[in-house]
Amino acid sequence: MTQPDDPTPEAPPSAEAPAPSEPALGTQAPPAAPSADAAALGEPSEPSELSESELERDLAALLFVSTEPLSKGRLATLVGGASEKRVLEALERLNARLASAGLPWELREIAGGWQVFTTPDVAETVALLGKAKKDEKLSGAGLETLAIVAYRQPVTKGEIEAIRGVQVGPILRTLVDRGMVKVGGRSDDPGHPLLYVTTRKFLDTFALASLDDLPRDGELLRD
Repeated sequence: MTQPDDPTPEAPPSAEAPAPSEPALGTQAPPAAPSADAAALGEPSEPSELSESELERDLAALLFVSTEPLSKGRLATLVGGASEKRVLEALERLNARLASAGLPWELREIAGGWQVFTTPDVAETVALLGKAKKDEKLSGAGLETLAIVAYRQPVTKGEIEAIRGVQVGPILRTLVDRGMVKVGGRSDDPGHPLLYVTTRKFLDTFALASLDDLPRDGELLRD
């Protein structure tokens, strides 16, 4: 007798990886941690805000080493993006601290910026350190011409000569060479003569914040 064939055994079911579980409704997956590559790139982080004392120290250092006035906008950038309002408040506190300490320094706003100056009471002492060079001094005629440009600008050479009654060509060239006056355009008058205006160096030299600080008629008469 022939034996019936054994039934072919069935293959065991394959083991399948469980499907990833989905987050429950109303929940969010936690944020991914920053990669090592991003950290290695040194991505910028939010700048830490300076304290009041740190801001004053940084401003004092910048103004001490600067040879020219620094505007509030420039100072704000140099101290890491502090607001201009905070910079002005810090400058006021710093100036008050200098005054209360009895130190011979003060902050002044000139030529659109801020700069450290010695106080007027030590002017004679400071003058002993060195005398001004003769070539830096302006003659009386030069000062008169400069004053006309300052008060009447923009002004032409002919207008200056009409006021002074003498030729001013050489004096104007000297003022331009010294950076106190510059050409600011041309007039609409016949011939289109050059117009002269004062410079930032003029404001810096005479410690003026702007042309609005020039003494007016009433102030000159009181003097």
